Amino acid sequence: QVQLAESGGGLVQAGGSLRLSCAASGSIFRPVIMGWYRQAPGKQRELVATITSAGSTNYADSVKGRFTISRDNAKNTVYLQMNSLKPEDTAVYYCKMATTMIHYWGQGTQVTVSS
Repeated sequence: QVQLAESGGGLVQAGGSLRLSCAASGSIFRPVIMGWYRQAPGKQRELVATITSAGSTNYADSVKGRFTISRDNAKNTVYLQMNSLKPEDTAVYYCKMATTMIHYWGQGTQVTVSS
């Protein structure tokens, strides 16, 4: 069994920065792709950013130029550096890690951006 533990969420003013981390533990696990998703109240969960084991990245248009995803394969950890935060970035952020056969979700971490 694999567990994902997220950290780094919190309350920040608009224009500020936060760095989210998500570490996998448990069974031997070599994710092919890691990513961050978010869900705001009353809205569907949406993709924020993904990164493959080779380092290829993909971002939602709404965060391009402000957020940066990175990973440490040796630590099975994925990061999300969030700069120039906006109130519309307020959501619960979830990490996801996947192989070709299975995927896991973290429990979520709240990010609140005040105006």
